[in-house]
Amino acid sequence: MTDTVLAVRPLYSGWLSLQMLRVRLGDVECDRAVVEHVSGATVLAYDPVRRVAMTVRQTRDAVLYLGGLPFAEAIAGVTEDEAPADTAVREAYEETGLRLRHVEPVAHVWMTPSSTTERVHLFLAEYAAVDRVGAGGGAADEIETIDAREEPLDALWAEAVCGRVGDAKFFMLLQALRLRRPELFSSNC
Repeated sequence: MTDTVLAVRPLYSGWLSLQMLRVRLGDVECDRAVVEHVSGATVLAYDPVRRVAMTVRQTRDAVLYLGGLPFAEAIAGVTEDEAPADTAVREAYEETGLRLRHVEPVAHVWMTPSSTTERVHLFLAEYAAVDRVGAGGGAADEIETIDAREEPLDALWAEAVCGRVGDAKFFMLLQALRLRRPELFSSNC
């Protein structure tokens, strides 16, 4: 017997949607809630000469709700009517003022496949100091107050090794950069 969706009942529709699925899993029928969320793109922009990466911090509602504080994240945003690589380039400019010319694909991953349709395209992108050409800070109409920071790659890697990276996308991209460009990190990390 094949697992299958038998019925879908909408529960909420807005920026995201909540659906109640009636599914057959093997010989068992049950209800499962699924959050429909648009796909996104995220990019770890890094300067290989200065060995820094651009991170962003902003208040996140779910983190705030649980009593947490903003933490370092990779540049990210939802794909609109554009290719995911174009989203990464647009978001880099909006959030940090960086002009990215080329983004390198890393992966296309499910964020929480047990309960949400959200998938994210992951990218790496080089930049130089002269590429910070805009103000950054986020899109005014999206109520974003973004703190963009250049941080040393070694310090970011040390945070990852110590288990202090809160953003999964950032964690994956930092690992990808370390695998693809190990010369950018000190050997004692």
